[in-house]
Amino acid sequence: MALAAIDGTIVSTAIPQIVGDLGGFSVFSWLFSGYLLAVTVTLPVYGKLSDTFGRKPVLVVGMIVFLGGSLLCAAAWNMAALIAFRVLQGLGGGALQGTVQTVAADLYPLKERPKIQAKLSTVWAVSAVAGPALGGMLAGYADWRWIFLVNLPIGAVALWLVIRHLREPQRARAARPRVDWPGALAIFACGGLLLTALVQGGVAWPWLSAPSAAFFAGSVLCAAATVAIERRATEPIIPGWVWRRRTISAVNLSLGALGLLMIAPTVFLPTYAQSVLGLGPVAAGFVLSVMTLSWPISSALSSRVYTRTGFRDCALIGMGCAALVLLAFPLLPYRGAAWQPALLMLALGAALGLFQLPLIIAVQSSVGWSERGTATASILFCRQVGQSVGAALFGAVANATLAGRLAGAPAAIRPGLPDDLDSVAHALSHPAALTARATDYLRHAVSTTVDHVYLGAGCAALVALLTLLLLAPRRFPIRTEEEN
Repeated sequence: MALAAIDGTIVSTAIPQIVGDLGGFSVFSWLFSGYLLAVTVTLPVYGKLSDTFGRKPVLVVGMIVFLGGSLLCAAAWNMAALIAFRVLQGLGGGALQGTVQTVAADLYPLKERPKIQAKLSTVWAVSAVAGPALGGMLAGYADWRWIFLVNLPIGAVALWLVIRHLREPQRARAARPRVDWPGALAIFACGGLLLTALVQGGVAWPWLSAPSAAFFAGSVLCAAATVAIERRATEPIIPGWVWRRRTISAVNLSLGALGLLMIAPTVFLPTYAQSVLGLGPVAAGFVLSVMTLSWPISSALSSRVYTRTGFRDCALIGMGCAALVLLAFPLLPYRGAAWQPALLMLALGAALGLFQLPLIIAVQSSVGWSERGTATASILFCRQVGQSVGAALFGAVANATLAGRLAGAPAAIRPGLPDDLDSVAHALSHPAALTARATDYLRHAVSTTVDHVYLGAGCAALVALLTLLLLAPRRFPIRTEEEN
């Protein structure tokens, strides 16, 4: 889990060194987008393969592909090669992310699952926070290629432990398992086109442009082809029961909303902390990282809540509290103290711990071994897609709000003002070129922009609440250990 988590963020602080060595500044964002895209679109495929062939083979193959991609990334000779090898890394990372969660549900009974899932959440949180710091340290004091080479000894130990100690019970399987490879390719194409449109729209090309229209139209056509292929497949990659069962479909949609709302703190809060509060990168990172302290603790304690109230009601309590926290953010005073947003993020992490973990455990406990990989992958896939949609949606909200504020700037300070969020953040980090009045106006503009994003995130939280209330059963069906 640490391997998959840390590689999503470790590259971020080493971009200047990588671009300085390899060039390719105009396309460096694909180092993140390519990895995320490959992880996301392969989740359903690996979930089905783990149900068909077992968790261990999928996990071992995924780790080998991931480590091979890491080695090739370290040997990359230009930016195009590095992006291609990052995609290869992501193809292995998809197996790690989904299969580890499934193995945890296989190995531990219902009573112990909150503890092990909370530990996995802690690993994920620590890795996500430590990734940028480790990447910056390696790039600054060694060489950026060590960012990828450091995976090899860690991965080798993890691979040895899995091969030696992960023992799966013998289960009845078909004599000749059939894999729906056409369905897998259709899902890969559909997800790839959709995520590319969402990630690159408004960045690499305008939303209202031929490339955006082409990618969205292609994703719609591939989605139609996927449905047609999956309906005819003997063993579909995404079976129809994933959406026909109220428990799983409600959780899928709710976690999609979770992925969407998480864009507000993870993407926009650091900009707020640096541009509005005037904090440095380390202090801004701390404001965000407090959320990763309360989330695992809340997750570990969530079993005491859902054993009394039920899985759905525990999740409703958590998301209800999260909605209040997100909607409270715009009420913070302008140029307030750093402890104020940090306190809100601490509360948000505690609320989301009560929301996410019970739903994951409920889905995993509602299906047998032969369906658990597919069910787990489906909820992780929806969360990842929600993040991509959120990045596109809230990016558009932020740009529109900021553009309106800049257009309405007083004539005396309008000349020379930057025209997008990145440029504004850069200008505020080097305020010597701005007058005091222009600096204050830009801080107000960024504060208003982030407030609007948090209001949108609060609306996403309300959507998750309504989804659970209207679609999820009051009591989730839970299979006994004997039925598994």
